[in-house]
Amino acid sequence: MAVAKTILITGGSRGIGAACALLAAARGYQVCVNYHSDTVAAAGVVRAIEAAGGAAFAVQADVADEGAVERMFALADERFGPLDALVNNAGILARQTRVEQMDAARINRILATNVTGSFLCAREAVRRMSTRHGGRGGAIVNLSSRAAVLGAANEYVDYAASKAALDALTIGLAREVGNEGIRVNGVRPGLIATSMHASGGEPGRIERLQSTVPMGRGGSPDEVAKAVLWLLSDEASYMTGTIIDVSGGR
Repeated sequence: MAVAKTILITGGSRGIGAACALLAAARGYQVCVNYHSDTVAAAGVVRAIEAAGGAAFAVQADVADEGAVERMFALADERFGPLDALVNNAGILARQTRVEQMDAARINRILATNVTGSFLCAREAVRRMSTRHGGRGGAIVNLSSRAAVLGAANEYVDYAASKAALDALTIGLAREVGNEGIRVNGVRPGLIATSMHASGGEPGRIERLQSTVPMGRGGSPDEVAKAVLWLLSDEASYMTGTIIDVSGGR
């Protein structure tokens, strides 16, 4: 009988992260669902996975906190054993504004979660998966954004910059660990129907901008999750350092 693979998904309690968690479980992964503060939402994802016959547990950790990240990975080791996959999905943004209105506290908060957090989680994953450290290999997918390319002018250039940094992490780390059994890829979602738009101050942002999408609509978290799980799968076995746009052509 095949041993179940283990995946850790940061920001797994809602939106794209939750969709990735549910799809990963459906495809046989044991799922570590990381969340920052919404215990109820994370527990709901775990219940949904268990109700469908899968295995999952929720672990609270602020990915910007190095000690919390180390504890989270240790808990995953203890609960499910060797790690096979990491989805760096946790990310935040602040209310829409121009660069001239941004203070250092806001910028540092965005970068701490979106960039430092992703680096820390990637570090812990590599220490476990790399053949250089006695691991059996694995795969990492970083959730970027089309904002990294488009810039998000007049809205959140700081968020866009953080996602551009994530693209650089994807390419650099892929080249660093490519001969150690680890593939590192990225997904750049476009306008996706999640609660993140509300946190930026515009719940109806997709409706305002969907006319700029060649396909004429926003996307769903499930559509992004399918790209993520494909990159983690053996079907993408010769892909690393690649970033896929899931954006309807925008």
